[in-house]
Amino acid sequence: MNRQKIAVLTDSCCDIPAEIAAENDIFILPLKIIYPEGEYSDGVDISADQIYQRMPDQVPTTSLPDVDSALRMLERIHSQGFERVIAVCLSSGLSGAYNLVRLTAQEYPHLEAAVFDSNSGSLGEGCVALELARRIRQGAEWPQLLELVPQLIQNTSVFFSLDTLEYLQKGGRIGKIAWLAGSMLQIKPIISFAEDGQLVSVGKVRGRYRSIDEMAARIRKMVPQDGRPYTLATAHGGCPGDLAYLKSLLQEEIACAQHYHEGEIDGTLGVHTGPHLIGVGIQLL
Repeated sequence: MNRQKIAVLTDSCCDIPAEIAAENDIFILPLKIIYPEGEYSDGVDISADQIYQRMPDQVPTTSLPDVDSALRMLERIHSQGFERVIAVCLSSGLSGAYNLVRLTAQEYPHLEAAVFDSNSGSLGEGCVALELARRIRQGAEWPQLLELVPQLIQNTSVFFSLDTLEYLQKGGRIGKIAWLAGSMLQIKPIISFAEDGQLVSVGKVRGRYRSIDEMAARIRKMVPQDGRPYTLATAHGGCPGDLAYLKSLLQEEIACAQHYHEGEIDGTLGVHTGPHLIGVGIQLL
């Protein structure tokens, strides 16, 4: 436990491996994955890989943790000696996780809490939580941290390449005609998060590897040329070969990054975008 007795709380859409979270005093509240046979806790009793393997034959739904689960998580943090907690949650444009944690923390008397909407998810949410934990280890005090989090959120950008338009169409994010036309032409959208935290298409490229090329090009343009430090992160949803290709395009940028994170995209986001999602993010420090 850090000397300031400050914990970081996030949810299972952050894509931070459990061992990395434990090393950094990061607590992860699992979202729910629901199949006909029952309900699972994301990243606890079902893995992202298991979810992707069941697609497209079985596509689960997702839901928030219940209030009792959130309270138990806060009690766990308190029981380990922490006195304060900063929560960074999945975009409120996609989920009610932020409001659930915010309201639960307000009612919990034993921790001073600050709760932030990441306006992002996956790599974006995870990078904010990890950098926050790093600053806590370095000795940053509570007022500094509360000023820092909005800056980190503002300076973090993520892009994802989708392998299929099917799941966006099922979720009502694109029409059936656009889905049919895009599928026939092998259109691979590049998506990101808008300022309001909603998923938004920022590019359309024909062909899987061309879309990955486009993502890498976007990231290269965002790498500071003045020596400013930055973090890079990559992740995949059941397609490690495509992740290897993306990393090969960004070898120099990864080598020059102050920090580099790699992970697997959780099933919560994958349910809405489909399997074989590939993502890359950059955070200016």
